Amino acid sequence: MTRIVADASALAAVIFQEPGFESVAARLEGATVCAPELLRFELANVAVTKARKHPAQAGQILAALDEGLDRRSGIQWHPVNVTDVAVLGRLTNLTAYDGAYLWLAGWLEADLVTLDKRLAAVAGLASEIVD
Repeated sequence: MTRIVADASALAAVIFQEPGFESVAARLEGATVCAPELLRFELANVAVTKARKHPAQAGQILAALDEGLDRRSGIQWHPVNVTDVAVLGRLTNLTAYDGAYLWLAGWLEADLVTLDKRLAAVAGLASEIVD
């Protein structure tokens, strides 16, 4: 089974049905989805931002977050080496957050799925970005 590291941009698209979610969902289909623990907080922040912009939909937004992070989602959570992530961020000029996904993909020898153009470019995935 293929292992994939999915970042917040990719999983937020799927969870909240954002543009590009169909192609991300197709990439994740049948794969083992892996992520660093920080993904939980990044997705929670996406939900907070959405709920602030659309207060009438806050309940639906939080329900989507809960469902997306539910144990049944099958996400395998992994720790990352923060020192390695900091070095990687410094070398690539990425944030430590993006570096965590890149580091984990390398450590697991997994594909990285992202809608973040800068992260994808650093990872050499420019041809796989969904516009």
